[in-house]
Amino acid sequence: MSTSDTRPPALLGTSGLIFIAVLVAAAILVPVLNLLTAPGSALHVPTYVVSLLGKYLTYALLALSVDLIWGYVGILSLGHGAFFALGGYAMGMYLMRQIGTRGVYGDPILPDFMVFLNWKELPWFWYGFDMFPFAAVMVVLAPGILALVFGWFAFRSRVTGVYLSIITQAMTFALLLAFFRNDMGFGGNNGLTDFKDILGFNIQADGTRATLFALSALALALGYVLCRYLVRSHFGKVLIAIRDAETRVRFTGYRAENYKLVAFVVSAALAGIAGALYVPQVGIINPSEFSPANSIEIIVWVAVGGRGTLVGAALGAVLVNYAKTYFTSGFLAPYWLFMLGGLFVAVTLFLPKGIVGTFYEWRDRRKAAAGEADEPVAEPRPAE
Repeated sequence: MSTSDTRPPALLGTSGLIFIAVLVAAAILVPVLNLLTAPGSALHVPTYVVSLLGKYLTYALLALSVDLIWGYVGILSLGHGAFFALGGYAMGMYLMRQIGTRGVYGDPILPDFMVFLNWKELPWFWYGFDMFPFAAVMVVLAPGILALVFGWFAFRSRVTGVYLSIITQAMTFALLLAFFRNDMGFGGNNGLTDFKDILGFNIQADGTRATLFALSALALALGYVLCRYLVRSHFGKVLIAIRDAETRVRFTGYRAENYKLVAFVVSAALAGIAGALYVPQVGIINPSEFSPANSIEIIVWVAVGGRGTLVGAALGAVLVNYAKTYFTSGFLAPYWLFMLGGLFVAVTLFLPKGIVGTFYEWRDRRKAAAGEADEPVAEPRPAE
């Protein structure tokens, strides 16, 4: 057997290296072209474009988190927007505490909406959010704990398939209703907004916007590396086996529910980080982020890009959201949801493996004789 036959598969692969290189290049070039070129220059990238691209990258990280559990474990979560929103609220609470006396009512401690609602003191769950390290921990911890509790009950009860999808959707809908209530202490229908500073820097400044974009690109790159490492490891092989034949995995002695739970918590944490990066770039977080329709839209992103490819999930998020931005700004705006639904149907019928998945299939056919394919296949295979 040759050395090429026995060597372990590359962690990133060619497509992964290209993906990381593009993200690193974007993290450097976009801020440079925004900050160091004249506004009239053909190379200048306007600040609003920087923020828009940064938002796309946070969506890409969110799609990556969904692909980790859907593409490699077979868990179709229709409530992942809840984890994204919880991470966003954790960051929003920190940003609200930074406003201080610059708010409309000038209260040094209570956010404006609490003063308006005649709250007398800061609720206990807002304590600590005046410190960035605490808020950063809560960005990961809040969605992680929810995923841990939810997943522990769901997976140990062996809830799978469409039933699991329904209860994840019920979870995010319940949170939507809860966060709409003014007495919850999260701003009710209006949510959290009117942010001023982040770590002492003006959140509206060009430099801050460029930095947030670069951080979003780097977070997506690191998230991709983490997911790729997980699915390439022994842990990832068990996940794929669970996806393809969970009963057989249980018969071999593996605690499938533990593996699913770990993947689910990691996915939720990544979604929370995406939400935390999203909020300062769009300037608001409200209960609409818990909408079940948002979670369903994430599934469309992943399906369009390619389930079980990681790169495809991120690409699908960027492409679909670019299309959304383009088509909702003109006369086609009322028809966007119909177009999105049609896109999902078209992909399901004609590109069931998505854009990147179809490309991988074509590439692997050419390399099959040499055994050089390096991307995990997302579609379930019949047991041997």
